[in-house]
Amino acid sequence: MKSDRRRLLKVAGAAVAAVTLNGLSGAARAAGDSGKTKIGIVGSGRVGGTLGSVWVKAGHQVMFSSRTIENDKALAKKLGPNARAGTPREAAAFGDVLLISVPYGSLPDVGKDLGSLIKGKVVIDTCNPFVERDGEVAKWAREKGAGLASAELLPGARIVRAFNAISYARMGEANKERGRIGMPIAGDDREAIDVASRLIRDIGYEPVLIGGLAKGKYLMPGTPLAGERTPEEIRKIAATLS
Repeated sequence: MKSDRRRLLKVAGAAVAAVTLNGLSGAARAAGDSGKTKIGIVGSGRVGGTLGSVWVKAGHQVMFSSRTIENDKALAKKLGPNARAGTPREAAAFGDVLLISVPYGSLPDVGKDLGSLIKGKVVIDTCNPFVERDGEVAKWAREKGAGLASAELLPGARIVRAFNAISYARMGEANKERGRIGMPIAGDDREAIDVASRLIRDIGYEPVLIGGLAKGKYLMPGTPLAGERTPEEIRKIAATLS
């Protein structure tokens, strides 16, 4: 009887493990298998280009995309075999994780154009709504809150807001003093937060979760969390935000 019970427990344990593995996203499985991730960059301008370049140097595979594919091809050639260039749809299909870094006024079109390609994927959202640049959609997003607005414009994506309130010029420098600078992030999906946090640590920042996407409105220039701060400073400020 004891041996039968032990065999039953082993079978049950194996079944649970299989269900758990099958329930993980492609990003989590890829990270678990190799520690490296396929990242699609939609909008490889100053922010997207800088972050993608640092991730390539950290050993990840990155596809850059923008409105100017020739610039993306030149960047990929410069970075070597782990970098490539494609259209936004190709980058969205390629990446287990996506970084979307476009003017906020373009975000509705990104959601429509990429549709099913982003559904269920971890999406790091760096986009900030500026009324003077992005018009009515920015006004609406500011009233709703940038995190919740992005989730509505990118339906089905597992969004984590990050890299929203610091200078792109410094994003390639954090790995020189790993963990000293905090990166405030906001998200509602625990696994997406874990995946994004690992990628953030890979380029030298220490991620600090300030709350759900409703708190994403604070991850913008001009808010108390803007600028470079230590992880502890971010936690203290975040504790005062409603």
